[in-house]
Amino acid sequence: MNRNGIGSRFKKWTMVSLTLTLLVGLLSACSGGSEPGDAENRVLRIGVLYGGSDNEPYFRQQYTDMFEMQNPNITFEIVSALNYDDQRYETSNPDKPKEQPDPYEKMKELMTGQNPVDVVVLDFDMLRQFIQDNMLQPLDPMIKQDKFDLADYVPTVIDGIKSVGDNNIFALTPTFTSAALYYNKKIFADLGVEPPTDNMQWADVLTKARQVASGEGADRKFGFSFNRWNSDAFNDAQTYGAALQLKTFDDTGKKMLVNSDQWEQVWNAVRDLHKEKIVPNQEFMNKMYEKMSSDGGQDPFYGDLFLKGQLAMVVGESYYINDLKRASDNADKIKNFEMVDWDVVTVPTDPATPGAAANIRLSQLMGINSKAQNPKDAWEFIKFSNSKEWAKLKSRSNYELVARKEFLKPVSGLTYNIDAFTKLKPLPETSNKTDKIFRDNPNAYEAQNVGYEMFQAVIAGTKETREALAEWETKGNAILEKPIVPGDPTMPRPMAR
Repeated sequence: MNRNGIGSRFKKWTMVSLTLTLLVGLLSACSGGSEPGDAENRVLRIGVLYGGSDNEPYFRQQYTDMFEMQNPNITFEIVSALNYDDQRYETSNPDKPKEQPDPYEKMKELMTGQNPVDVVVLDFDMLRQFIQDNMLQPLDPMIKQDKFDLADYVPTVIDGIKSVGDNNIFALTPTFTSAALYYNKKIFADLGVEPPTDNMQWADVLTKARQVASGEGADRKFGFSFNRWNSDAFNDAQTYGAALQLKTFDDTGKKMLVNSDQWEQVWNAVRDLHKEKIVPNQEFMNKMYEKMSSDGGQDPFYGDLFLKGQLAMVVGESYYINDLKRASDNADKIKNFEMVDWDVVTVPTDPATPGAAANIRLSQLMGINSKAQNPKDAWEFIKFSNSKEWAKLKSRSNYELVARKEFLKPVSGLTYNIDAFTKLKPLPETSNKTDKIFRDNPNAYEAQNVGYEMFQAVIAGTKETREALAEWETKGNAILEKPIVPGDPTMPRPMAR
């Protein structure tokens, strides 16, 4: 988790909470509040995945304080399935490794116990399974009864929600984060190459990347990068594979699935991109950092090749625009710097999943527990949190995008294709199963590390791609079948997410 990001948002919403009284008039239209004459004190229980001493105050400032002010007879109880403080402060015993809890099962406990929560806040990765297990109430009847207008919800959000609910709505979220393909307009214009457009497939984008890569040595201009923070070739292959929904393990986590034609195509593609220097490799980045250090270590962009004008296209999150805006605002203070002339289009897609892409997060989905004790107030709260008035306030965020298109505007003073962030829906969920595999079988980390070794051999030319994948499969399967030895010092530990 990005603690700095949370800290900045915490400060921002602290200021909001200090000025709540100025917003009462605006928000009075958001919530139906209590019915006339209904002064009964009620409790609304909200279940969240992660909690802790810092998380609950932040969640209240983000979502519940204003509703509670409008409805003084309602008291919120925020209940978490997992507590960060427990994981942070509990001393581990190497002879008895602590069992990693299953987030889905812990959320189910909040929803089915003696005092079940009314509202559940969950990630998109969990939504389908909650629906299939009949854990959530459909919201469509309440939306229809209250004539709650969802017409201006962006396709990314509403189509994504409907795609996992058989065209029904089981949860709503007021915000989302998305990604787009950022491109340098000048690089394309100088070379006479047509810039990328919305709805391009991966093959077309990589073809364009080859057309615009040019130059040598430290002045090399690369055609493409899979992310802003350039990583090694193996991670690029994993990122590309994930975008095509390729799996490393089967759903049980007991069998490798890497020895396939699809993985061979991905590895060959990424190998060639690195060997042809279409994407920045680790060697180039290391030399750049060494030069930066010898020159005094001053780099306001921390190695961001797109801002340096040395990268034609990069997949970046919606909040990357804030970095671009800051660079533009301070361009005159930076020696020998010319601000990039940029725009965005939708991220590349796979023909097998048209209209969907990775890097889209619906992480604050709010649904009503099927066993809710207070479903009426639960719906009023969800309706309030997803209202147009609330979206207007949330649109001031520099991190998330609001789901209602009416209030989704470009960052102040900039002009760009903002629709690129709203046209594609999230890919069907896979990370929930992947997390469970690594949680249930720590050997999976060791098995995945074999892939890194094999790909380095492919890059070096000492192994053919299919040979390396077959060896990864064989060694990986053997590792997955090994018993887990408590206290084994050689056991790889989970990587930070």
